Amino acid sequence: MNETMNTQGNPANPSKNTLSSDVEIKGNLKFTGELTFDGKLDGEINSDGALNLGENAVINGNISVNSVVVRGKINGNVAAKEKIDIKTKTELFGDIRAAKLVIEEGVTFVGKTEVNPNKVAAIPTPSAPRAPEPPKVSEPARLPGR
Repeated sequence: MNETMNTQGNPANPSKNTLSSDVEIKGNLKFTGELTFDGKLDGEINSDGALNLGENAVINGNISVNSVVVRGKINGNVAAKEKIDIKTKTELFGDIRAAKLVIEEGVTFVGKTEVNPNKVAAIPTPSAPRAPEPPKVSEPARLPGR
């Protein structure tokens, strides 16, 4: 297969790139614009663009993009500045973080989520005053003078 991938892109005309299911990459992947990836990757994906993972995609590594539509099998953390959309039959093992999150029925997801559309900082909750613990009774109390 003879494919050319424009990694520079033109902001006025964002590039749309496709890497099919017969593509296998060992290393990190960076792109601008939009990328549809349906192959196998051992490494990380970093972009300010949009990532669209196909049903045959197998990713072993972290993903950090502007937005992503997730299909296939992912073993790693996924972070998106805008939105993560996880489609039916996806298998995702890792933590996810985004401003918006959509998970369809039929997804296998094992990990933690952080969804914060308003980018609000967590406010530590004040700890409630604790009642003093009652003394532990290990032997009977002795009365003075006895």
